[in-house]
Formats: sequence, structure tokens, C-alpha cells
Amino acid sequence: MKSKSCDRNPNRFSDGTQQPGKRTAFYGVLSLIGTGITILGVAGCSNPSTVSSEQQTTAQVIEDDNDIRDRALEPTPEDTNFVVRVVNKVEPAVVRIHTEKTVETQIPNAFNDPFFRRFFGSSVPQPQERIVRGIGSGFVISDDGEIITNAHVVNKADTVTVSFPDGRTFEGEVLGEDPVTDIAVVKVSADDLPTVELGNSQGLQTGQWAIAIGNPLGLQETVTVGVISGIDRSSSEVGVPDKRIGFIQTDAAINPGNSGGPLLNARGEVIGVNTAIIQGAQGIGFAIPIDIAKEISQQLITKGKVEHPYLGIQMVALTPEIKQKINTNPNNTMQVQADEGILIVRVMPNSPADEAGLKAGDVIQEINNQSVTEAETVQELVEANGVDNPLSLEVQRNRETLEFTVIPEPLPPEDE
Repeated sequence: MKSKSCDRNPNRFSDGTQQPGKRTAFYGVLSLIGTGITILGVAGCSNPSTVSSEQQTTAQVIEDDNDIRDRALEPTPEDTNFVVRVVNKVEPAVVRIHTEKTVETQIPNAFNDPFFRRFFGSSVPQPQERIVRGIGSGFVISDDGEIITNAHVVNKADTVTVSFPDGRTFEGEVLGEDPVTDIAVVKVSADDLPTVELGNSQGLQTGQWAIAIGNPLGLQETVTVGVISGIDRSSSEVGVPDKRIGFIQTDAAINPGNSGGPLLNARGEVIGVNTAIIQGAQGIGFAIPIDIAKEISQQLITKGKVEHPYLGIQMVALTPEIKQKINTNPNNTMQVQADEGILIVRVMPNSPADEAGLKAGDVIQEINNQSVTEAETVQELVEANGVDNPLSLEVQRNRETLEFTVIPEPLPPEDE
């Protein structure tokens, strides 16, 4: 059976015969216009169920074009770089931490004087309470809701609220906080939570990639990228001399609100806990090495606190300038003969150092048979020695070398 064809062929007469001289011209136009003729021809056919091979080819071309367009809108391997992969892997486990605490406004001590109260009576200012709200970051380390953050984020908070990127919000419980390392652990009641992968901070090198994720200035799920620009920065260099940490320095932007969030390597492993910035500086942020954070967090989870060894001395690295300043001060009874070491500036009453017989003006030369010339080295050796373990010190007093044994005690709380 012959298939039906269109009857409105412009190349035929009304009787069906071919118009002379126009066949060649028709195919020339067809080759120029291509599929456009086929599409128009389908509309003119009396039987739409009959589809020519040219029409099928055109439909396939249109479908292929649509596929190409759709694929062009999808991320390409070039778009999905290592930062995107790290963010996709880690961001679900990075949380925002809201805190509230009640602060009592203090009045000057002068207003407590009976003289003022006698003459001013009820006009004397009274203490007032106000609510202080804070915001920080954290990251989930166990699928049942254990979260690492900074101690200063949750310090003395009355309430802690934890928000996840997927919109879930939980009330948080502070399991413990350690101001010496600025690490705290918060717990939420939930299961099957996304978690981060903890790396290690041994062998970090300056120049390797660093990615920070957190909530700076309240802007949730913010990502910044840079490199590790320094390692083992002392607490005195960072401006927090009470911390016993060798900090990681990075130029990945860190701002208020980033505190407690993760610093990541190019594989998406946590290598540090973002914690500090230097006011007025650009491209200088600091993180607590994850090896320290892991150790401290486990103690906080199991014990609720961390015991740091305490000697009870104030000290400074001895330099020629300090030695000259001390020895030439006519009001100073202390005289220093040593050229290097750690100068004890003050011994706290009833402290382990006081009970062992150490005095201001003594210069520590060795701790456990290791020479010391930096205060940070003393902190590291004392920390490694632990609480209640004997610590041997070699000290120069005037021109005499003396040996002492000190038994470190737990560091007293800050408010004591």
C-alpha cells in the first residue's frame, strides 16, 4: 500500500504532473533550509500519524540539543574543585551555637562607702542584670551529638542552642570547658547526626591549603580559603599568654563567630579549631591544633574537666637587656648572675614552687634534664609531666647551682 502524501506540493500542477524546471530549484532550497522545510511540511500533511525519516531525525536533534543545554547547567569537574568537595563533605556537621547569659552590672566600689550611702541614700546606683547573647561555631564529632567548640563561646552561658544547616535546632548541654586550651564540648540529644573526620596536626607545613567553615558575624555556613601561614605560634605571640598551646596560623579569613569552627585540610579532615584573631590585622587567624583538641575533648567527655599541672611561678625568658635592667635598678634587691635561662619573677604563696623552696630571682636552667630558654618550653614540659608527678629543676641562684624537686598540683580555677 502506498503511503499518503501531501497534496499541496508547490512543484506539481493540479493534475499531479511535475512542474518542469523547478525540481532542481526545490532541492537546492531544501539543502539550504534543511530541517525547517520538514517541520513546516508536517503541519501541511493531511495525515499527522505518518512521520518521515527526516522528521524523526529532526526530533532527535531537538532532544539532543535539550540534553546538551541541561548538561551545560550542571556543575562540571572544573567547577567542582577540592574546596567544593570539602564543603559538601563537612558543612552538614558544622553548627551554629547561640548562647545567653545573665550579667550583673557592677557599681564602683566608692558607692559602697557608708559616706556616699549616708548622703545619697536611694540615689546610689544599684547593681542591674542584663542578658548577653553570643554566637559561635562548632562541629559534630559523634553521631549521638558530641560537639567541639571553644570554651570562650560557652563560658558561663545560662542557655546553649545548637542550629544545624538543615534547619534543625537543639538545646545544648555543656559537658565541660577548659579555659587553658580554650576547648569545650557541647552535647545535644539526637541520633544519626552528620560528623566530621578528625585528622591530625602533626607534620603540618606552611603553605598547605586551609579551609575554614563557620558562622562569622552571624552569617551561617560561610566558607573561607587560604593556607597555613605558620605553625607552633606561642601563646605570647598570639596575645593570649595564659593558654598552653602552640597555635596554627592561617590566612583563611576568620572573624568573630568563626570561633569553635573547624579548620580543614584539602581532604576535608579537621586539623584545627578556629579560635583567635589579632585585632586590626588582616590575614592572620589562629587555630588550636586538633591533636590537642582531641585529647582535651575526651577528658571533658569522660570527666567533665581537665587537670593541668601547676607550679605557682611567674616567669620570663632571661635576656641581656632584662639582666641589665634588674642588676642596675638601685631599688631592686634581686641580682642575677646567669646569662640565660628562665627567670622566676614571682613565687605564689603556698604553691608547689613555694613549698619546694624556689624564690624570685632564681634562674631555671633545666627541667627533667632538658635545658630551657623559653617560657613556652617550660609550660610544655610541665604539662607533659602531669599532676602529682615529681618534676626536677636545676636552678642558678646568684652563683650557686641548686637542685629542686617540685610536685605539681592541679591548676586552681580562674576565680580562685
